[in-house]
Amino acid sequence: QVQLVESGGGLVQPGGSLGLSCAASGVIFSIYNMAWYRQAPGKQRELVAEVTTGGKTNYANSVKGRFTISRDNAKNTVSLQMSILKPEDTAVYYCNANWRALGYNYWGQGTQVTVSS
Repeated sequence: QVQLVESGGGLVQPGGSLGLSCAASGVIFSIYNMAWYRQAPGKQRELVAEVTTGGKTNYANSVKGRFTISRDNAKNTVSLQMSILKPEDTAVYYCNANWRALGYNYWGQGTQVTVSS
């Protein structure tokens, strides 16, 4: 059974930093692309950042230069380091494991990030 468990969300002031982590189990982690998505109230879920099996990264324009995604295949974890946080970064952040060519797509339960003074 595939499980993705996020941790690290919370409340942070504008301009601050926060790190998210996702631990995967039940999958051969290294063969999946890993991503972070977010969903703010009343908005659609959107891709924040993705790291491929080969280590290539892709970011939403809104977070480029502020967020960094990384993966550790030895520990089956993917992390998202967020800095210079803005109130508009407030959302539930979801960990995602995907292998689109074969139609595999798994989600974590989400972790709340709130950026507010």
